Amino acid sequence: MSTEVETIESVPVSRKQSKRSLPRLDSFFHDAEKATSAGHHGANDNWVRTLSLAFQSIGIVYGDIGTSPLYVYASTFTDGIKHNDDILGVLSLIIYSLILLPLLKYCFIVLWANDNGDGGTFALYSLISRYAKISLVPNQQAEDALVSNYHLEGLTPELKRAHWLKQKLENSTVAKILIFTCTIFATAMVMGDGVLTPLISVISAVGGGLTEKVNLTTNQIDWISAAVFVFIFAAQRFGTDKVGYAFAPIVSLYFLFIGGIGLYNLIHYDIGVLRAFNPKYIVDYFSRNGKQGWISLGGVLLCYTGTEAMFADLGHFSVRAVQIGFSCALFPAVSLAYIGQAAYLRKHPEDVASTYYKSIPSPLYWPTFVVSVGAAIIASQAMISGAFAIISQSQTLGCFPRVKVLRTSKKYEGQVYIPEVNFMLGLLCVILTFAYKDTTKIGNAYGIAVTTVMFVTTIFLSLVMLLIWKISIFWIILFFTIFGTAELIFLSSACYKFKEGGYFPIAVAAFLMALMAIWHYVHVKRYWYELKHMVSKDKLEELTTRRCRGRIPGIGFLYSELVQGVPPIFAHLVEKIPYIHSVLVFVSVKTLPIPYVSSAERFIFRQAEPKEQRLFRCIARYGYNDKKEDANAFTSSLIEQLKSFVHDESLFAQTTQSPLNDENIRLRPGAQSAVHVEEKLEQISGTQAEQINEPQHIQEQINEPQHIQDDKQIYEQELANGVVFLLGETEVRAERNSSIFKKIIVNYVYNFIKKNSRQGEKALLIPRDQILKIGMTYEI
Repeated sequence: MSTEVETIESVPVSRKQSKRSLPRLDSFFHDAEKATSAGHHGANDNWVRTLSLAFQSIGIVYGDIGTSPLYVYASTFTDGIKHNDDILGVLSLIIYSLILLPLLKYCFIVLWANDNGDGGTFALYSLISRYAKISLVPNQQAEDALVSNYHLEGLTPELKRAHWLKQKLENSTVAKILIFTCTIFATAMVMGDGVLTPLISVISAVGGGLTEKVNLTTNQIDWISAAVFVFIFAAQRFGTDKVGYAFAPIVSLYFLFIGGIGLYNLIHYDIGVLRAFNPKYIVDYFSRNGKQGWISLGGVLLCYTGTEAMFADLGHFSVRAVQIGFSCALFPAVSLAYIGQAAYLRKHPEDVASTYYKSIPSPLYWPTFVVSVGAAIIASQAMISGAFAIISQSQTLGCFPRVKVLRTSKKYEGQVYIPEVNFMLGLLCVILTFAYKDTTKIGNAYGIAVTTVMFVTTIFLSLVMLLIWKISIFWIILFFTIFGTAELIFLSSACYKFKEGGYFPIAVAAFLMALMAIWHYVHVKRYWYELKHMVSKDKLEELTTRRCRGRIPGIGFLYSELVQGVPPIFAHLVEKIPYIHSVLVFVSVKTLPIPYVSSAERFIFRQAEPKEQRLFRCIARYGYNDKKEDANAFTSSLIEQLKSFVHDESLFAQTTQSPLNDENIRLRPGAQSAVHVEEKLEQISGTQAEQINEPQHIQEQINEPQHIQDDKQIYEQELANGVVFLLGETEVRAERNSSIFKKIIVNYVYNFIKKNSRQGEKALLIPRDQILKIGMTYEI
């Protein structure tokens, strides 16, 4: 049914570029440099670029995890230090937690599971959805796999495990819903991080530093922190690109301070804390403290908060650059900071509540304070920007209500600003500053959010290993057992403190998940409704020949989410107003499960039979990180590509007597369809192949017939008559026999969200002065 109307195959309208000229980046064997650096550069140039990116990553990626020494010991020893050797046990836990999760798991394994260079939960979800059709919206098309970045490794028959898993995922609605639920749950937790990171970083840096040297009350500290939050969120509209050049030097200076002070404290107070590299002290710590030792893990896990940023921000850098930044800058500096603080606490255990500032030598106190506050602001900036980016991705995939997304950087496409979300995050930060009062409760909430996202990454990466990487099942089980078990142990400890602040990320996640689930549920149901009520071929012929009383001069673009066939809104239009435009194009804006789609591969067209009716289907394809053009630019590009398609169709009609007809090759001079010809040439004899060796060669030898010139004049005339954009303004209602719960969700909650979200014409790149809205009710 879905292909009943479309009797002509689709052709990607991408000109002047061959498939072999486009770089492909594999998920597992992703090159250390981005595609932009591919070319005739020497090894020295590549290394210079990599080192430059590594330096930049210090400021963007590592602000959060780098500021953890501000509060880890205070959050771990909430009741003070009971035994001096507990310091060695906790230090040993911190060291091996940093080695196990950020270094081994993320730096050397997770980073390679990128989606054409992009990381994060949605990148993993999109990567999996390309290999297995797990999307709840059935809008996948064979043409999608022809996009350059849509790289797929073939599943060989020998790998029965991968085939079996693929079939199970595709045939199980429960599995699809479960994977989607994990995705939006992790997304909701990341959004919670956008609040918790500024809270714990800024309050620890500002409050801890001023309390030591200036006699300020808790309320005064709260007001100062709130003022800092107002500054941070007010500056978001300028984008991180405006101040990005200052980030790396500040964080690098911060690392020099904490690393140098840590080394000084180690030598000055107790070099014996290096014994903590012996994991025996971990065993002794748990033997001595029992349940309290397990509870204290909720503070220890704060040492790796911000680890997910290494993966989420990968799109701005490269795998090798992030690895160098972590291994050569962050890990040594942060490790020395924890070791130095432990050495100080061995002599001054009573100062555990403010270890970071107490352990700073007096001459370096104020310089360290200033740099620490700067690093805390940068850490906040990185997570807030990450929350914006993930909401933008969620929106493009139909998982979040439409909001206004502004691009803040011409250099980095992933840097966006969302005014509504920024206001809500800032308001929550200010409110929670006065509600929580101290960093202990904030740390309890922070630990749950961070570890949950990391565990979801472990689950998804295990699926990637099973389905895509094709490695031994032994290594997959080992990976999941080691890292999954460690994360679950940390998570169980964090959840134990649910009443002591841990409820916040769960509450935020529950609210955001409900919002995303309701929006996506109705989005899916709407698509299925259109698919079920799609106009059949016979119905289309009836509408265009018998019901339609005439054709209106001009070109009409009818927007619909449906990528197959003719949407039911068309039948509704003709039945109410029995006139259609002389040229009518059904337009769908579709997001592919890849980060970017090149502009040359943006549009694909089809033409419905009979051709005399001049009915077309156009699908505009974007990646989930693509920046969309403004309405006028999009319209101009769409019209130009339509004219090019019509011209190529007419030229193709003149080559139908080619000996390659039996091979079903549709050759359009200059089009990306040359890719298909290229693949067929390997199967065809040399004499036939020589006849179409160069598509341009045919174009040069074909003189345009009279009917092609007539077609040109027709379309030019209709374009001059004007362009109108027809947009379906659908009202979604639950079916009459639906449950009360479904009626409340669809009729009231969803419609309330829709009325308060961005209007469709703004999201669909439609000029406002050329819109004609068509009202229709969908009963789902």
